[in-house]
Parts: sequence; structure tokens; C-alpha cells
Amino acid sequence: MPHDMKDNTVTGDIKVMGQKIRYAFFGPEDADRTLLVFNGIGASLDAVAPVAGYFERTRILTFDVPGVGGSPTPLIPYRFVWLSRMTARLLDALGVGEVDVAGVSWGGAAAQQFVYDHQSRCRSMTLCATSAGMVMIPGNVQVLRKMATPKRYMDPDHMMNIGPDIYGGQLRYNREMLDMHASSLKAGDARGYFYQLLCGIGWTSWLWLPQIEVPTLLLMGGDDPLIPVVNGKILMKRIPNAQMVVMDCGHLFILSKPGETAQRSEAFIHDGVVLDAEEFEDEPAVPA
Repeated sequence: MPHDMKDNTVTGDIKVMGQKIRYAFFGPEDADRTLLVFNGIGASLDAVAPVAGYFERTRILTFDVPGVGGSPTPLIPYRFVWLSRMTARLLDALGVGEVDVAGVSWGGAAAQQFVYDHQSRCRSMTLCATSAGMVMIPGNVQVLRKMATPKRYMDPDHMMNIGPDIYGGQLRYNREMLDMHASSLKAGDARGYFYQLLCGIGWTSWLWLPQIEVPTLLLMGGDDPLIPVVNGKILMKRIPNAQMVVMDCGHLFILSKPGETAQRSEAFIHDGVVLDAEEFEDEPAVPA
């Protein structure tokens, strides 16, 4: 069951490198590990709250990237290297030292860049439904076309129509879960979404992944129309200390299987253990 995090949730705004950033801490304040989470494209920090409620031993730190949610869209586009530098400054400003790092989909690329740039302050890396960038093996072309338009962020009805095809897994038929995800998508404006797309164009971690030494857990969705499992295999071959688990779900297993995602992540972060394929009794995703 998820924990009641209301008393342990801290949100705020802070200015870093001239950019206002909306951030949030979830979970126990006395936890000995902090998990820095980079979210998917267009998703605000609210998207992390459901899965954060299932973590028992870990403090979760996440933030709205520029152009999403409570973080205004910057005047000019940015790249993952700049976002990595800004995130390090954010940690410094919040008094956070070493972190475990996680990234979901688009945020998986940001997580890889951050770990590569700041490896000395990273304990582990967990990558969810992501790839090595422009060398990725793409999913269904029609699905990718639906994914590329900002309309899915601006028009909730449109998201409800295309979501099942985009995300797969339980979101193919669970309308309540899809509606929960749609409510967490808060791209500031079309320009903010466009900047996120530009951030990833031409980017790849392929050349430097072998230099990442931190223990890495790869979680991939077995029914992911966007990022097929083969991309996890590519990452596993390139990262020296990586292990992979295929989740019985689609692209958004952090939403559809939050309990299993949290259990696997915490076992890896705290104990260095990759849980076997036992039957997980997952709770339905609920707002934190």
C-alpha cells in the first residue's frame, strides 16, 4: 500500500542559473538515500507522486524542467548538457549532496547525461522505458507521430483518444489510469514542449555509456509501443555494470505498476539486488 506522504511532501520554487524551478521532495525526511527523478516529456512533478508513495526507505526529489508545470519556459532552447549543469546547481542550492538517479522516457536521457557529467555524486542509476538517444530502435511509426504533437498536452480529450495506442500495457483499457496521467501533463506552452523535443534532437549517449561506472538498473515495458525492449538491451550492452528487467506492462509502468516499480528500485538502490520474476501484488495507482 502507498504511504500517506502529505506530512512529508515539500514543494517550493527556487532560482537556479537565472531560471525559476519548481521542485518537490516526497517521502521520509530522515531517509539515508535521495533519489533524483527526471520525468518524461511534458510531465510535471505531479506525475511522480503516485509511485513516490510506494517508496519506504528513500527520499524522492523531482522538479519541473523549464517549460513544464511551475517552471517557466526559457527564452531560448536548451540541451541536455545545460539541463545537467542546472540540475547540479539545483542540488547544491537545496543542500543535497550524493544522489541516486532515475529517469523516465525522455527523462532517462537527462538522467544518463547527469550521471555522466556528475558521476562522483551519483550512487546508482535507474532507467525506465528509455534509450540511448538517436541510435534507438524506434517503435511503431504511427504511434511516434501521435506522440510528437503537443496537442496531447493541450487537449485532454485528444490524450484520452490516443493514449491507449501510445502507452500500451494497462493504459490500453484502464481509462481512469490514463486520465490520471493526462492530468499530470502540464507543458507550460507549445514552445516549452518544442524545446523539450529540440533538447533530444541529435543527442546520444552511445559513445560515452561505457564510461558510466555506477550500478545501473534498466526497467523496460514488455508492451511498450514507444520504446521497444531492444533499446534496453542496447543500453545493457554499453553500460558496464547494468542489469535489465522487463516489466509486464507498457510504457508507463511507473503509473500502472507503481508498487513493483518502487520495490524493484529500492531493492537495487539500497541492497544492490535485482528482484527475481516473482508475482508482485501491485496496488492500483492512486493520487498521493
